[in-house]
Amino acid sequence: QVQLVESGGGLVQPGGSLRLSCAASPRDFTINSMGWYRQAPGKQRELVATISSVSSGGYTNYADSVKGRFAISRDNAKSTVYLQMNSLKPEDTAAYYCNAGKLVGVTWYEYWGQGTQVTVSS
Repeated sequence: QVQLVESGGGLVQPGGSLRLSCAASPRDFTINSMGWYRQAPGKQRELVATISSVSSGGYTNYADSVKGRFAISRDNAKSTVYLQMNSLKPEDTAAYYCNAGKLVGVTWYEYWGQGTQVTVSS
């Protein structure tokens, strides 16, 4: 069983920056994809960014709304994924959830963190 522990959320002014971190515990070098999703009040959870494993090319994928402002990265040695968020806007306010997926045999397993709140407000 993989647990995901997020950190780095908080209150920031528009135009500011935050960096989210998510560590898998215990360290798991077999995790394939890792990513971030967010959910604002009254809205569905949506994809923010994902990154594949190094062995799969380390490909990144971003929601159009965050392209050019957010950057996802991962440290495989630490089983940790990061989300650098710059030029934050009030509409980025949401609970941000870390996600990890791994393929075991023919079964895909997905894990979620508990969420960390990001509030962008003056």
